[in-house]
Amino acid sequence: MIDYVATFIFLFAVIDPIGTIPVFIAVTSRFNKKEKRKVAIKASLYAAIILLFFLAAGEYILTSIEIPLSAFQIAGGIILFLFALSMIFGESKPDIELKIAPKESETAIFPLATPSIASPGAMLAVVLLTENASYSLWEQTQTALVMILVLIITLILMLLASHIHRVIGNAGASLISRVMGMVLASVAVANVLAGIKEYFAM
Repeated sequence: MIDYVATFIFLFAVIDPIGTIPVFIAVTSRFNKKEKRKVAIKASLYAAIILLFFLAAGEYILTSIEIPLSAFQIAGGIILFLFALSMIFGESKPDIELKIAPKESETAIFPLATPSIASPGAMLAVVLLTENASYSLWEQTQTALVMILVLIITLILMLLASHIHRVIGNAGASLISRVMGMVLASVAVANVLAGIKEYFAM
């Protein structure tokens, strides 16, 4: 049996439901309430599909093409770091992404479903937490259920984002986005360093 609390905290950190709020607010700023609700639901559903796919097949894919988990960890860390930089320095990242994703269905996929919710770090986390050599099928199922719980929390926070936005305002949303960018950058660097250490220890 897995440690539910530790797994929840780990997945909550890498999926980062709170950090998704400013991204959601920014990319849905010109949508009405009904459209925002659709985007939130679709983004959560797409993210769940992506993460469940990596949970079930991620290790097999990496093994089949002979890519060690450490290399995936380094690559994920680099991508996450670049994403974090765009959050910190963005001209603003939301403005750029709004031009790229003009439709609600596209916005739900990018940047919300990925890389905001199903980030490289989250993909890596579900692969590592369900490694076949270390975890039974039942334990992997438990991890999947915890992951879905975190995604439900993410959905709830996105649905409440308008109320949260009223309290924190645009300045608060921008501040949260940049602070979360710093946190993500730190997590990214830690992933890269851990991957390098594991790679050379092989």
